[in-house]
Amino acid sequence: MKPILMGAVGALVLGGGGFYAVYSGLILSNEPKPAAHADSADSRPAPVYMPIEQLTLSLATPGASQHLRLSAHIEVADNRLAEAEQFRPRFLSVINTYLRAIEPRDLEDPTILIRLRAQLLRRLQMVAGEDLINDFLITEFILN
Repeated sequence: MKPILMGAVGALVLGGGGFYAVYSGLILSNEPKPAAHADSADSRPAPVYMPIEQLTLSLATPGASQHLRLSAHIEVADNRLAEAEQFRPRFLSVINTYLRAIEPRDLEDPTILIRLRAQLLRRLQMVAGEDLINDFLITEFILN
């Protein structure tokens, strides 16, 4: 008798839950569901990027690789691209100076991109201010 009673109670609970889910539109609804974070994503402004044209550097020590080619983008805060453009010569100088100081054998390390991004981001933020530069993105990194 006990298993039949437990089965009947379980069927009622599951049936009631299923009815509620369909009736309230949680499942089998034709209406689109709103995104969970739609408001927060729409309120944030789209990121603005300042491209850094392709840089080609000859490496100091002859080895397997003789040249480094790098392209990047600097993520600028709050649509302040015009303000960031004023720092472009300094940005290029900082990037060139830092890349020239790296040992060519260090460029062969698989984790070099992570370190390069972090180091260059920090240096660019020192030049222009942390509130102006959000990120440094490497879009091309070729050793040949």
